[in-house]
Parts: sequence; C-alpha cells; structure tokens
Amino acid sequence: MRFRSVGAILCSLTVIAVNAPAALAGGTGGVAAVEPPAKVGGSSTSSGVPPHAAPVTAKTSKLTYKGPVYEKTATGELVPYEPTATTATAAGTSEPSSTATSTGASTPSPGGAAVETSTEAKPDLLVPGTLARYVDGLAAAPESAPAAVQEIIWAGNQLIGLPYIYGGGHNATFTSTGYDCSGTVSFALHGADLLSAPLDSGEFMTWGAAGVGQWVTIFTNPGHAYMTVAGLRLDTSSADDPSNEQGPRWRPLRQSNTGFTVRHPVGL
Repeated sequence: MRFRSVGAILCSLTVIAVNAPAALAGGTGGVAAVEPPAKVGGSSTSSGVPPHAAPVTAKTSKLTYKGPVYEKTATGELVPYEPTATTATAAGTSEPSSTATSTGASTPSPGGAAVETSTEAKPDLLVPGTLARYVDGLAAAPESAPAAVQEIIWAGNQLIGLPYIYGGGHNATFTSTGYDCSGTVSFALHGADLLSAPLDSGEFMTWGAAGVGQWVTIFTNPGHAYMTVAGLRLDTSSADDPSNEQGPRWRPLRQSNTGFTVRHPVGL
C-alpha cells in the first residue's frame, strides 16, 4: 500500500489554502460553492453513456420510498428491515443519545477499514430492483446490482452521522473521526476493494475510466469530489439537498453536474 501524508492529498490544497474558512463554513467538502467552467467530458449527458445506466441527475429532490426493505444478516440471510430508534440515531436522522453517539469505537467496513463511528453498526439494507433507495438516512442497495456496488453503498453508510473534517480519511487505514469530500469517495470505493489508498479530488480526475458508469459515477474537479451510486448521491456538499445537512451522507441527485470531470470504476 502506498503511503502519503495527509497534507499531500487534501482536496485542492492551493485553493483551500486561501479559502479554507469559507469552504468549511459552506460545508462543500473542499471548495467554496462556486463551480468552475465545465471541463471536456464534464457533462453527465455526454456521449458514451452505457445503456440502462443509473441516473446521475434529477429534476426533483424527493427521496420518498415506501416499498419493501430487507436487511442482510451476518449469515447472509435476508430478513424484513425493522428500524430501531438506535439505528435512526446512528444514521443521523434524530438527536443523538448517550448510547449512540460517536465514541471512537472502530467499526469494520465491508472493505476491512475501521471507522470511528457510533456504537451501533449500520445495517446492510437491500431493496428490489436496480435503484438504491433512501431509508432512514441510509442507502439501501439494489438487489440486482453487482456485489461491488452493494459494498460501496454499505461502506458509504458507515460514514453517515460523522462530521466534515478537512483532510479526514486521507491515511493508510482510511480511518478518521470525520471525512472530507474525496476522503468520503475514497472510503466508499475502498469498501468494495476498488481502492487501496485514498485519493484527492485532483487524482480522481484521472482514476478509473472516463464518462458515466452503469452503476457508479464520480464527479470531480481540483476542489471537490462526490459520487452517485445506483441513483443516489454520496456527498459532503449540501448543494441541491433541501435538508442542508452537513458531513458525508446520501443526498438527492443534482439537477446538473456541470463543472466536473466524470469518471467511473472500470466495469461498473
């Protein structure tokens, strides 16, 4: 595994060195809420989109879902999902309690990385079909998706409720008490064993393959990175998210991804 210092891999170091206070205040995950001019290949509607690809833009920010939800147990069995008050708190959807706040406990992710998160591990949720669904603050993976896509979603869930921290997640173990934009994307990909070391947003501009993926798409520029997975967006920025919640979490798709280079994991 290649080691690098946190300082060498922060999102848009040059830009943030000048505008770090504004970036943190805006909760954009590494850059002020101003998008740069679109780059070649930066449009989500460019040619080369695979057939039946998961959507990457949306006209509405509604995430309502009322269909069946299942939980995958440790033995691999699928059982109906029954949310608990502790689960909802761990997902950041209610006020934290004394038993479900961050304690510094290490919780293994699907890719083997330990995350300092709540005392309760997030459940591995599944829904029928090909689209991920928003359930109690977490993402439920589509049953029809490849295992790697499901693992990306379940890894991303482990970060929900953690704060935005500039440079968070950029270390050899992917472990942090909070995550920045590219640290969030890196951790989710690492959950599916697709990334062995964290990347910053600039490095993601040449990672994987160009264009929109069938299941997973990464939008990145020198100052910010986020990803869409099976129709949901994992992002530290609250742009196009009516909840205005900060930190890494699942959000509605953006209405436009202009200004970002578009990449995807090879084969996904």
